[in-house]
Amino acid sequence: MPTIVVLSGNPRPSSTTSAVARSLAEAIARSAPSADIDTLELSDLGSRVLDPAASDVAAARDRVAAADLVIVGSPVYKGSYTGLLKAFIDGYGPRSLAGVAAVPLIVAGSPAHAGIAAHIHLRPLLHEVGAETPLGVFAVLDGDVADVDDRARLVGEWAAQRAPLTAALLAGGAR
Repeated sequence: MPTIVVLSGNPRPSSTTSAVARSLAEAIARSAPSADIDTLELSDLGSRVLDPAASDVAAARDRVAAADLVIVGSPVYKGSYTGLLKAFIDGYGPRSLAGVAAVPLIVAGSPAHAGIAAHIHLRPLLHEVGAETPLGVFAVLDGDVADVDDRARLVGEWAAQRAPLTAALLAGGAR
């Protein structure tokens, strides 16, 4: 059974970032109905992401590394992803996520930040630790996804455009 992990780098629990990432995972899972969705809120780990001996952080990193697909979401903070997300990803070695497909997801307040944060900052960070991004990025404005119906429409359109690739990617279950 394929596994999709939603990794929310928002330091606030129950954030818009988490809601969008979860919606995207559910839309993607429609291409692989047997997919299991696992949600990981970095806000639950907090500053422990900086502690190399924290067993719950190591377990969270293992969950991400074992995923077939990980949706890595962050709001834009100062023009890029959050420091919490960066600290978590910094715990991986250069090829730790080899074989893991990832979707960089950015929720931005400004159109100027949406694409830049996703393409120029978050995507290369994921590539640095070995993840691949065959489905591209998902970048939206906070105001465009505040309404649940608008969020569902935007997420649905993005996922539908990639449905054949997603189905192929998730076919056959775990790596």
